[in-house]
Amino acid sequence: MTLKKILMFCSMLFMAVMVLGLLPVAGEEEIYSGVVRLHVLANSDSREDQELKLRVRDEILETVSGIVAGAESKAEAEEMLSKEESLAMITDAAEKRIRLEGYDYEARVSIGEEDYPRRSYESLCFPSGRYTSLRVEIGESEGKNWWCVLFPRLCLGAATVSSEQAFVEAGFTPEQYMIVTDTDKPEYEVRFKILEIIEGLVN
Repeated sequence: MTLKKILMFCSMLFMAVMVLGLLPVAGEEEIYSGVVRLHVLANSDSREDQELKLRVRDEILETVSGIVAGAESKAEAEEMLSKEESLAMITDAAEKRIRLEGYDYEARVSIGEEDYPRRSYESLCFPSGRYTSLRVEIGESEGKNWWCVLFPRLCLGAATVSSEQAFVEAGFTPEQYMIVTDTDKPEYEVRFKILEIIEGLVN
């Protein structure tokens, strides 16, 4: 074997090892299946409607916090939120806040599967994909969106709980937590892309 062929073989072997090292490890795809997201859509992009969206969001988060209290898994949180009385409670809370702010918009609340773009929340970043989502539509719901994570409890006023603790309590592994926190590293950018490609092929 010539030197040129040996160098080419070594280069290909090195590239293969690098690619395999960046492929999702077992359980990484559970980043999608283990999370419940929140999606609030404003009536319009006017300053008033965008401010209203945030006030409705705060009302919803307070209400949802009580509903999912004690949930130890995504399945439990989803089951609690999917109950007819829970959806009615969230809708009533949203419309109450809308009326208090002087508007007559209707609020529509549902839970199901939604496609999300890649989103960052301070030190956390979630890959784009299809997630279980609590969707809240205000009025015509033609304004800018607001996203967050309901489970693990990352936006439910759990100020005394770190994001890492919330993930551990929700059953995520340290490796999975690292995927959504060390996103400034090229390795995890590649992992995110691979996860998104796999999710696209599955759907």
